[in-house]
Amino acid sequence: MQTDLLPDFLHLYHAFGNHRDALLHLLAHCGGDPSRARHSDPGELRDLGFSARAQACVAACNDRLVSADLDWAAAPGNRLICYDDADYPETLRQIAAFPLLLYARGEASLLRSPQIAIVGSRLCTPGGARSAFEFAAALAGAGLTVSSGLALGIDAEAHRGALQAGGKTLAVIATGADIDYPATNRRLAERIRESGLIVSEFPPGTPARRAHFPQRNRIISGLSLATLVVEAARRSGSLITAGHAADQGREVFAVPGSIHNPQTRGCHDLIRDGATLVDSADELLRELEASCGCAFSPPVKSGSNAASRLDPAHRRLLDAIGYDPVHSDVIAARSGLTIEQLSSMLLLLELNELIQPAPGGCFVRT
Repeated sequence: MQTDLLPDFLHLYHAFGNHRDALLHLLAHCGGDPSRARHSDPGELRDLGFSARAQACVAACNDRLVSADLDWAAAPGNRLICYDDADYPETLRQIAAFPLLLYARGEASLLRSPQIAIVGSRLCTPGGARSAFEFAAALAGAGLTVSSGLALGIDAEAHRGALQAGGKTLAVIATGADIDYPATNRRLAERIRESGLIVSEFPPGTPARRAHFPQRNRIISGLSLATLVVEAARRSGSLITAGHAADQGREVFAVPGSIHNPQTRGCHDLIRDGATLVDSADELLRELEASCGCAFSPPVKSGSNAASRLDPAHRRLLDAIGYDPVHSDVIAARSGLTIEQLSSMLLLLELNELIQPAPGGCFVRT
């Protein structure tokens, strides 16, 4: 949008609030000119079907809100991206309820890069966190921008994995773009602003509100070629994101997990409903290339394999632990080791990041 037209558009954007379709109707009637739309006479608005209340909205004064937006956009690294701008992502413009305005902090060009959404439970297991991190690192290494919601748990691990791999990540948040929420992820948000992008459709200063989180999920999926759900309970916001992706005609992938883990049952439901089961980044890339016709560089493989360097006794112990949490007493019974022998051997496996402690004196393979 032309710079001189931006104040008029912002005036209308704030005046109409959630009534985006009415605003689009008015702009279409006025040839996309927000200045003409803002100064429409009451008779013209009445002929378009606008109520007296809607007419009053058009005429209302929003100078404070407009000035706040323009001041925010003037700061280094900040941008306002309107729905008709060249930098507005085409993937997002294709969805039914695309946002008319994006507040962006960071590398705005990432909006138009090929993206993969990675979402999941805030209360994830250690195994789920590791899966999100490793998928994100591999997919970012293959040239995809990893998109998520900057929430605790899977979202945060996905962002960290992409950054650790030297790739790009984009966070779509449910507050104003000037607010770090949750506060626990403040340092992560700073890292994303430095080398990635934070995006919101909410004006600066907007606090966290429950209704905003499912609303922002349509943007996460709408920006992305596909959505990967790593862990999700049956009543989960991640399933809302997956539902948006399916409705938008995008691919949905899900990582399976233990039948004893309530945080994976949502993923199993997605798979039953038609989502593609994946257990490696290579597999996901092959599926994505086949569905969208894109070619991605293969993720970089690590040359080390700690498990292959174990002696036979430690390998047998690792096999006895398995991928479901198991108590140390059960491990001792399975392996035939004494508690003293078991303690030192479990410590070695943990130091090599082959197992992780779990609640209740249990251990689980990573």
